[in-house]
Amino acid sequence: MPLLIVGIGILILLVLISKFKLNAFFALLITSFAVGLLSSMNLMDILDSILKGIGDTMGKIVLILAFGAMLGKILEESGAAQTITFRMIDLMGLKNIQYALLITGFLVGLPMMYNASFLVLVPLIFTFAYTTKMPTIWLAVPLCSALSVAHCFLPPHPAPTYISFIYEANVNKVLLYGLIPMVPACLTGGIWLTRFFKKIDVMPPKELFQEHHFEKNELPGLGISILAAVTPIVLMLIGALIDLSFGPPPAKSELTRLGIENLTGFYQHIFTGKGFSPQSVKICSGILTFLKFLSDANIALFVAVIVAILTLSLRNGKTMEDAMKSSARSIGAISMIMLIIAAGGAFSQVLKDSHVIEYIRSISDSLEMNPLLMAFLVASIFRLAVGSATVATLTTAPIMLPIAQHSGTSPELMVLATGAGSVMWSHFNDTGFWMFKEYFGLSVKQTFQTWTVMESTIGIVGILTVLLMSAFI
Repeated sequence: MPLLIVGIGILILLVLISKFKLNAFFALLITSFAVGLLSSMNLMDILDSILKGIGDTMGKIVLILAFGAMLGKILEESGAAQTITFRMIDLMGLKNIQYALLITGFLVGLPMMYNASFLVLVPLIFTFAYTTKMPTIWLAVPLCSALSVAHCFLPPHPAPTYISFIYEANVNKVLLYGLIPMVPACLTGGIWLTRFFKKIDVMPPKELFQEHHFEKNELPGLGISILAAVTPIVLMLIGALIDLSFGPPPAKSELTRLGIENLTGFYQHIFTGKGFSPQSVKICSGILTFLKFLSDANIALFVAVIVAILTLSLRNGKTMEDAMKSSARSIGAISMIMLIIAAGGAFSQVLKDSHVIEYIRSISDSLEMNPLLMAFLVASIFRLAVGSATVATLTTAPIMLPIAQHSGTSPELMVLATGAGSVMWSHFNDTGFWMFKEYFGLSVKQTFQTWTVMESTIGIVGILTVLLMSAFI
């Protein structure tokens, strides 16, 4: 019954958007109420779920969205994006531009959260499309495929890193093994598929990208252009390296159980155990805490915006007032996108509170199949139901842990199989679906044809590669 309700909810959403041309924000809210009522939830409980979903979603990504939009606008208006674009074209050549974007997506997506890296790089896609006259989607899919693979398969991203500990897998091996399915998944979902997308001719919303004609002497140098673009990447990579070296910090509840007050105390505990002197413990733990603070996606993007304003915006006679006006325009441009993403979070929360997850957990216990394939299927069902790849991953791992241990399946491959399932079936309750749709000006149908097909292809190629690897590992 819960899965039937989810199906009805998706049908309602499709009808509201496709038939009645309702804005996705309103359609998602109406569908959230409909799913809650069909699940016999009280009206006030439905409202609480919607508000919680909006609050939780926005609390996690609103600053990332805002700072990402500001940084993107600065890269665009200053000509930095064009500087980087021209140099990439010179280096790789137009015929290899998709591969250049795929490699860029992987390198940037490895240390950065998907939303943050997407927002940092999307202006480059717009600039590439404008300067090369190539189809926007043909350029966007290789980049986004690499970002998705990094997000779902590879440490130090939160979901694969966390479930590595649940499955008792070696994080370094997960990263090493994850590079194997990454290659065919990106080549198939990011390069090969795009031959079917060339006829999809769309333009980004005018508020997000406007054509700028720069004289050569007006363009910033390559060095400061790259500095502004990679500042958040470098800062977040530092945090990832710290986690790989010392382990990801435990949750607050676990810190409390260990008698540790905060993150600084966690690092003090580690250095004390290594025999460091009290003074060294204080200095080292303080440095690591500060670096972890800077590596947070919100702070890293904030610092990047400050760097971009100082190095790119305040040049050629522009003032701080001009920079602030530009930043305000960038926020206005993504205001509806923010609302749509918030409504997607509300829809996801209603699905959770209507006990879909508990139902899936109950039916999965009775299934008997290859643990890798089962992890893939369970994660893909959760992804279909709740939208978030991270939620799908974190929910699947505890269910599959006893099965994986009983069967003796490689824990590293279990992490990858779960990640492959979590990238499947992206649709209305996934924030990535709406970001791809709105930023590239696609219709719902076109988003399914491109984004959803790409994501599912990555997942299918990923699990097939993992199953092949299981014959040798």
